[in-house]
Amino acid sequence: MHLNGRVLIIAGSDSGGGAGIQADIKAVSAMGGYAATAITAVTAQNTTGVQSVYPLPEDLIQQQISSVLDDIGADALKIGMLGTDTIIQAVSDSLGQKQGDIPLILDPVMVAKGGASLLRDDAVTAMKSLMLPKAFLITPNIPEAEILAAGSIKCRNDMVEAARAIQAQGPENVLLKGGHMDGDEMVDILLLEDGTIKQFHTTRLETKHTHGTGCSMASALSAKIAQGVDLPTAVAEVQTYIHAAIKNAPQLGAGHGPLNHFWAL
Repeated sequence: MHLNGRVLIIAGSDSGGGAGIQADIKAVSAMGGYAATAITAVTAQNTTGVQSVYPLPEDLIQQQISSVLDDIGADALKIGMLGTDTIIQAVSDSLGQKQGDIPLILDPVMVAKGGASLLRDDAVTAMKSLMLPKAFLITPNIPEAEILAAGSIKCRNDMVEAARAIQAQGPENVLLKGGHMDGDEMVDILLLEDGTIKQFHTTRLETKHTHGTGCSMASALSAKIAQGVDLPTAVAEVQTYIHAAIKNAPQLGAGHGPLNHFWAL
């Protein structure tokens, strides 16, 4: 298979393979892209939850970023779990030197599927001030958007207002994912740089096997963006891909199981 589109993923490792760097690599690969990584933290986790988180040294994270960009390069940058304010600062400093015009896709990972916090409270301010202004696209779910927009989200109009509040903090485009809303239909809201709103509808699947959905969606989008696909088309194609990956989940583990990233094979 010919690989098209280089994505540098800056995120944490998930020992269970369902989310984090492992899901990111699978999703980029499934889109036909090439995935490189800079690992920010190592976690002990499985489908039932996160048992331990070990952040890596900031200088090692920066060295990974430089090593990849100085040699292989990237057509898109995907950021997932950062965890601490010092790691956010270190990544921001590295990107300040290296990002150039490479589009950055920010998945503001804050809470794991099992409920464990993956972004310390003191890091939220750093995320807002340092990472949001660098983002071509940010992909929060509703709980994350409520934190970033400092308001509750109860309906679709609230989603639009939250997306606008987040966009005002710097990112060019906002994809607010609606999976946490009640109902058989799920709607994702895409707020484009020019203020245009697009809605993407899909049918809810009754399953607990959704671990890594956010990581996988942001990474698949990163691959599409790296390949030059326009953003609305990329969101539509990736939504279809993720829906099928959930539908064909391998039913692993006692808790929130992983997706089947390679269902098309």
